[in-house]
Amino acid sequence: MSVNVAESKGTTLSGFAQKVQDLKMLVKLRLSLTVVFSSVMAFLIASPDGQISWFAVLMLAVGGFLVTGAANALNQVLEKDYDRLMRRTENRPLAAGRMKIAEAVLLAGLMSATGIILLAMFNPLTAVLGNLALLSYAFLYTPLKRVSPIAVLVGAIPGALPMLIGAVAAQGTVTTLALVLFTIQFFWQFPHFWSIAWLGHEDYTKAGYKLLPGGPSDHPTRATGLQSFWYALFLLPVGVIPFFMGFGGMTSLIILTLMNIVYAALGWNLFRKNDRSAALRLMFFSFLYIPVALIALFADKV
Repeated sequence: MSVNVAESKGTTLSGFAQKVQDLKMLVKLRLSLTVVFSSVMAFLIASPDGQISWFAVLMLAVGGFLVTGAANALNQVLEKDYDRLMRRTENRPLAAGRMKIAEAVLLAGLMSATGIILLAMFNPLTAVLGNLALLSYAFLYTPLKRVSPIAVLVGAIPGALPMLIGAVAAQGTVTTLALVLFTIQFFWQFPHFWSIAWLGHEDYTKAGYKLLPGGPSDHPTRATGLQSFWYALFLLPVGVIPFFMGFGGMTSLIILTLMNIVYAALGWNLFRKNDRSAALRLMFFSFLYIPVALIALFADKV
């Protein structure tokens, strides 16, 4: 009898652990935390000197996480059948059949409603931007991925909105600083996403996703590197605006300029070599870019 009880407890714990793991996968935990980080840092950078409310930071983090998690859940509902075709996504809870669509939609609804309410406590515009990010990611970017590479351009808008949301939550309106932060994250996404798409090209092709510039091909073309180079170059003039507008100092000017030069150089390297090694270098540097850039801007502020 005791053995059976122990086995039952073990099975229950195992089932609970799987549920937790499935929830983490449904909301894309690491991606959602990255989004929250950028939004919170934008809030801190945009907050008036000496007036940072850490309760507000917590509220923004929770609200932003819930809205992002809802968008990711809806994304998986819409792409369930395609996720099954790719090695990197075949074990997601909906694709693997461990979670029902109704359950995922319910969770997405609860998360989105709660998250938007929390964002609305800052000001109405913050809630509107949160809604815009959720809807455009789930219902514009997601279906466009199988239609045209223009999906990357469309997806870069909700991808950059967390910065705008954080700044608007702090300042109550769309300021020059808010637009600069939005633009930095907007242009950053192209080399970042294309390097990932280059590396996962075979998997994405199985699902019918058209994400890379240069048209359909059995292998990513050099257009990926060239476009990454140009978008990284666009960051150079954007990176000097904080200094000349007075909301950035010499430290962030130097760091942003150096980061942008390296980012562009890595894009050019992918254009020249068009191989896995060059794509990996660009991808790994892109992971560093946003945290370093935001910490540099915040360091100037304090």
